[in-house]
Amino acid sequence: MSDFQTRARAAEAAMRSVFDPTPLQRNVHLSERFGADIWLKREDLSPVRSYKIRGAFNAMRKQEGRDLFVCASAGNHAQGVAFMCRHMGVRGVIFMPVTTPQQKIQKTRMFGGDQIEIHLIGDYFDDTLAAARAWCEREGGHFLSPFDDDDVIEGQASLAVEIEEQLGGVPDHVVLPVGGGGMSAGVATWFGDRTHCLFVEPSGGACLRAAIAAGHPVTLDHVDTFVDGAAVGRIGERPFALLRDRPLSDLFVLSEDRICTTIIEMLNVEGIVLEPAGALAIEAIADVQSFIRGRSVVCVTSGGNFDFERLPEVKERAQRYSGVKKYFLLRLPQRPGALRDFLDILGPDDDIARFEYMKKSARNFGSVLIGIETSKPENFVRLFAHLDDAGFTYTDITNDDTLAQFVI
Repeated sequence: MSDFQTRARAAEAAMRSVFDPTPLQRNVHLSERFGADIWLKREDLSPVRSYKIRGAFNAMRKQEGRDLFVCASAGNHAQGVAFMCRHMGVRGVIFMPVTTPQQKIQKTRMFGGDQIEIHLIGDYFDDTLAAARAWCEREGGHFLSPFDDDDVIEGQASLAVEIEEQLGGVPDHVVLPVGGGGMSAGVATWFGDRTHCLFVEPSGGACLRAAIAAGHPVTLDHVDTFVDGAAVGRIGERPFALLRDRPLSDLFVLSEDRICTTIIEMLNVEGIVLEPAGALAIEAIADVQSFIRGRSVVCVTSGGNFDFERLPEVKERAQRYSGVKKYFLLRLPQRPGALRDFLDILGPDDDIARFEYMKKSARNFGSVLIGIETSKPENFVRLFAHLDDAGFTYTDITNDDTLAQFVI
């Protein structure tokens, strides 16, 4: 056993005084769908509904005598630190992006109680991180990195210790979501070459792929914060040192809209509540089904801190990605009966979800913003063919990101 494995096992044993191992559950629905033996490591069922409590616990237990801890987090690391501050009776100062969902802010306050204070600074995590480090340097606290810290990486690896014990061996594949890289580096280091690790990032925060392609950590030009638990603009230096030799073929990048389909599916089919980052590993299975068939696969569901106020947006994104909802601009003649002509073209499964029209004087045509939901994507082929035959002029704007920001 390597020194890292010895320390990770010691961390896993020590944290049993705080919480029980999270479940490793075989998922029948996914196993049958993909023809593999698929297990979910339910980090969404930890005391703070994410794996982040592991790294916080391990880093803080090694700082005996410290009474002030500082961290920066988009939410889950904050909750882990807050939980441990209250458990250990120490003070915590937590910096969070202004864009952090209220659900995560409220949960952080609940876990930390009077032991913590929260500062909301920065639109992006990297701005928040800089503010937290500056404050910590001025005030003399101990900074708890969410991922770029050896003790944090070691603590996150405890979930791999549990996987091996619960499974009674090593799985063929482990699918890991990647944000700053702490958990994925820890788990991959624990397993070494004994299993095949796959890494999944959101397209709006693919910092590990960018770093491996460049040969060193790089700062992304833009970060999409939708997958807030994995929306990191630069991979940590320490995680990268452990992951730098991974082949690009083991890295997968998924669009934010695509991730939403798994959130909806797991909620509707399994009753499992996952945040966007927590759904990453499950959604990636579809990309590797050709070589996992008949093999054992563990997907780490990294977090379940989902703000249900986001559900309408998640559903919208999932429908658009699945092709069952489209938006388009329709040029409609300004004459009696024109709207009825359009309505007669709609099929039995086509439902108008949005309709905005303003009649303009002294013009022969007006523009309509219309949203259509249907039961299957191919219905739009029929609809657009009928619109063409009827001589209607229209523009599909579903995938026009610029227009979507204003009208969808």
